[in-house]
Amino acid sequence: MTDIYRIAIDGPSGAGKSTVAKTVAKVLGIEYIDTGAMYRAIGLKMVRLGIPFVEDEALLKMLEETDIDFAYGKVFLDGEDVSGLIRTNEISKAASDCSAFKSVRVKLVEIQQGLGKKKSIIMEGRDICTVVLTDAEFKYFLTASAEERARRRYKELVEKDPSADYDDILRQINERDYNDSHREVDPLRQAEDAILIDSSDMSIDEVVDFIVKRVEKYNG
Repeated sequence: MTDIYRIAIDGPSGAGKSTVAKTVAKVLGIEYIDTGAMYRAIGLKMVRLGIPFVEDEALLKMLEETDIDFAYGKVFLDGEDVSGLIRTNEISKAASDCSAFKSVRVKLVEIQQGLGKKKSIIMEGRDICTVVLTDAEFKYFLTASAEERARRRYKELVEKDPSADYDDILRQINERDYNDSHREVDPLRQAEDAILIDSSDMSIDEVVDFIVKRVEKYNG
């Protein structure tokens, strides 16, 4: 094992990927790569420069001159800390709009792969193991039953909104699972060499411990 290693986590919505990844990053002292924040950074730059949300030469030129990095939990766009600036409603919409462009996805995958070559990272999403970090040293597919994921989401929402409905949440999760696994481009699937973690009967701490111990064993 080299000093630099990559941990990739894929899985369906509500499986706890983000929480697990962030916690593992803290325990191991490595960088958590928030892929969603990267789209927000691109959206922020487009808004700042007044670039239309169409896939044209202006966007392509901007992407060529764009760099995104992560350090100490902060997001840097072309060397500027934009961690707070990318969390507005305007930038959320911009991130959603620009994520539809193939050129943006290609650019961000390129950056993500580059980050994994210069420092140890952990990344999670729908296609990290199968598309982005196909040669990652540690690959996991984190899932849980749809019912358990709905129960967790319901517990989280009902504290803020007593009218939250479990059956509606379960329906939405099943719909998203179907859409994610049946989309034409990079559908959600478990990579052949990824270890399956079914967290239906596991706590976040147990999942984190499982991943950390394996990394420490092979990296010790």
